[in-house]
Amino acid sequence: MDSPTTTTTRTRTSRSATTTPATPRVHQEGIETSWTARDTIKTAVAYMRSVIELIRVRQWVKNLFLFIPSFFAGHLFRSEELLMVGIGALAFSLVASGVYVINDYRDRFVDRLHPTIQDRLIPSGVIPTTTAWILISVLVLAGLTIAAALEMTFFYVLLGYFALNIGYSFGLKNIAIVDLFIVSLGFLLRVYSGGIIADLPITHWLSIMILLLALFLITAKRRDDILINAKNGYVIRKSTEAYNLDFINSCITLLSAVVIVAYIMYTVSPEVTERFDSDYLFITTFFVIAGVMRYLQIIFVENKSGSPTRIFVKDKFILITIAGWILSFYLIIYTL
Repeated sequence: MDSPTTTTTRTRTSRSATTTPATPRVHQEGIETSWTARDTIKTAVAYMRSVIELIRVRQWVKNLFLFIPSFFAGHLFRSEELLMVGIGALAFSLVASGVYVINDYRDRFVDRLHPTIQDRLIPSGVIPTTTAWILISVLVLAGLTIAAALEMTFFYVLLGYFALNIGYSFGLKNIAIVDLFIVSLGFLLRVYSGGIIADLPITHWLSIMILLLALFLITAKRRDDILINAKNGYVIRKSTEAYNLDFINSCITLLSAVVIVAYIMYTVSPEVTERFDSDYLFITTFFVIAGVMRYLQIIFVENKSGSPTRIFVKDKFILITIAGWILSFYLIIYTL
């Protein structure tokens, strides 16, 4: 017969054995709940990153072209004007992002064959097409609304930019040479938008240089498409079938030379020297020539001209030439 002490001990042991497992289970359930919440947050953050990647926020740097009229007019320190131009750049960025999503939607089947962009979010199915159309509507309407509130003339220019790119996405991009000019006109419209918002005139010289520079960069990008086609057999754009390497190389060489000559003519033209009250603007040509030469090296030696934005943001030599050009122009315009 067990003693009372033994019975009590067994009872306590039994109760302990019964209740002990419950604590780990509760604790484990807490851990599982915590991890579920974390996973939800991580998924939401990852999805937001995907949306940001889809709308090409990194490409918004292109809309700094809106500030060019203010820079060349010597208005770099007029905070109210720069604020208005900055709001205009935001409106342009939103509409341009909507255009990027439209392009991705239209090209989703072709992009799946591309060796470098086949993992884009719409072609890969990460972003559903329904979500893409919601983003397009929100971005374009928001951008046009801001433009209308800012300046109606700017609104019409931005609306024209959107219509031009709709035409590009739905067929004009397949017409050789026309595709190059449409993309280049987008940069010219950015400069004119900045001039409209800041109420500044755009000179013929500035228009010519921006158009030539944009043509140069876009043509170099098409060369990268031709190289991919020659290497892997993928036709990136239908218009590239009407190009070959000799033609593109000739155009790049021609445009780079004309860009430099046009800039030199700009810096020594009586109209410009009188407006800036300086005969030393030609000094900035040094950085322009160095930058163009480096870009030609990237095109013909390194064969990496597929992303102009990445080059201008990451290439150290290009960044130094841009900084040198801005600094020298600033010193000549604002101090001398």
